[in-house]
Amino acid sequence: MLNNLERAQVLSDALPFIQRFYGRTIVVKYGGAAMKNLQLKSKVIEDILFLSYIGIRIVIVHGGGPMINHWLKKIDIEPKFLDGIRITDKATMEVVEMVLVGKVNKDLVTLLNRSSPIAVGLSGKDAKLITASSLFVNQVDNYTGKVEQVNVKIIDLLLDQGYIPVIASVAADLNGQAYNINADTVAGSIAEYLHAEKLILLTDTPGIMTDISCPSTLIKYLNIQEAERLKKEQVILGGMIPKVDCCIKALRNNVNAAHIINGSVEHALLLEILTSDGIGSMLIA
Repeated sequence: MLNNLERAQVLSDALPFIQRFYGRTIVVKYGGAAMKNLQLKSKVIEDILFLSYIGIRIVIVHGGGPMINHWLKKIDIEPKFLDGIRITDKATMEVVEMVLVGKVNKDLVTLLNRSSPIAVGLSGKDAKLITASSLFVNQVDNYTGKVEQVNVKIIDLLLDQGYIPVIASVAADLNGQAYNINADTVAGSIAEYLHAEKLILLTDTPGIMTDISCPSTLIKYLNIQEAERLKKEQVILGGMIPKVDCCIKALRNNVNAAHIINGSVEHALLLEILTSDGIGSMLIA
């Protein structure tokens, strides 16, 4: 337990960051263990509410892979992936939309609204927030999508009124066909169009490490050139590649900083945003 002097010091240390980010927009991609573990989920909710109450404009984007897999197996559909990307046939797409928009999104909104009516649930379909297209143009019956366009008017409207938009990574094309889009991609695209101060990806790893088995090799700060070099040297591998690519794209398109942090650390968001050391990897242009 902290004594009174230590508590005062914590608040004093956070003040410059509160002043710096007041009124700025931060987009958080919420997923991983922080979504599955109830205790961690409650801490993430506390962090998001705290950041909103001190004047930071927070946008949450979420997927829900484990929950989708759970419901697919309940109806005897085997989840299928190609290079880490879900193969989304018509039957799977129906489940994805029901789970992400109808279950995961509304659960998050309910948790955030326990103390006050502050969160509004959306998907990419609402107000044509996201226009999607097929990620695999030549594949029939595969509704895995990509972002073509983002219309942030509804997000700006909600943020200006003090609300927290909570966005499920489902969208439609110009013909109304639904698509399942990677949540990291959606978060990065929304951050770009909002000219966000930060894009933060909550993951199950400490961040970018030179040795993935050794957390002490965490790289806390790097720029785009260094990230590209680490990819070429195959230091950045596997599932970290699309996350880093998402961050690089955001940095090249109006976002000031991108962070990859471990969502399984309690109060990870506060530690990353409101302390000088942070806990994860921060990428800058």
